[in-house]
Amino acid sequence: MSAERDELKRLVEELPDDRVPAVLAEARRQQEPTPTAAWPPAWFASFSSGRTDLGRNHEDLLADGFGCS
Repeated sequence: MSAERDELKRLVEELPDDRVPAVLAEARRQQEPTPTAAWPPAWFASFSSGRTDLGRNHEDLLADGFGCS
């Protein structure tokens, strides 16, 4: 058993009774799986420029001020 787990057990045993519900709620929250984000995100490919050469000509487009108002 790790030193951290031993310390956690010791700290839990020393908790005053009025603090147990809050610590228990946090421990339960920590046990829940972390939700994973869906891939691709909803905004991915959310626009259409009508052009198919944006990647190939990126230097020219940036030099022309593409995306600047």
